[in-house]
Amino acid sequence: MMNRVVLVGRLTKDPDLRYTPNGVAVATFTLACNRTFTNQQGEREADFIQCVTWRRQAENTANFLKKGSLAGVDGRIQTRNFEGQDGKRVYITEVVADNVQFLEPKSSTSERRGDFGSNQFGGDQGNPNSSYGSNQNQRNNQNFTRTNDDPFSNDGEPIDISDDDLPF
Repeated sequence: MMNRVVLVGRLTKDPDLRYTPNGVAVATFTLACNRTFTNQQGEREADFIQCVTWRRQAENTANFLKKGSLAGVDGRIQTRNFEGQDGKRVYITEVVADNVQFLEPKSSTSERRGDFGSNQFGGDQGNPNSSYGSNQNQRNNQNFTRTNDDPFSNDGEPIDISDDDLPF
């Protein structure tokens, strides 16, 4: 049997972070995922999918994702039910996210919302899942010099590449 879900969409509001009585973090959020087809009026519709994540992933989700953030979710479908206050049975279907990927730098969402952060590089320095932090960029770029010269421009000479250098 298999129960696996992979979603990519935007958050409809900020994640809701709570803690169980035992101190376990749980975050809930709704992901808006566009459908691949249009309706009869030619408009593209979306599905709004409830997601829940636990522990450290829940805290990271609440700290680094906001309304409008693009996120990828890998998880499983879960159904549960309980008796509501009116005595009727309430059924809930949600995605339990095992992994939440932050698919754009924090500044992209901030700029779209009109909030401009102080980080001029658009990096997310505190996000452990982000490769856009300025410290990371400084470490990666310290041994490289940027030039506008195209190393593959045609200067009339054949390019000498041995078969050992080819990745295939």
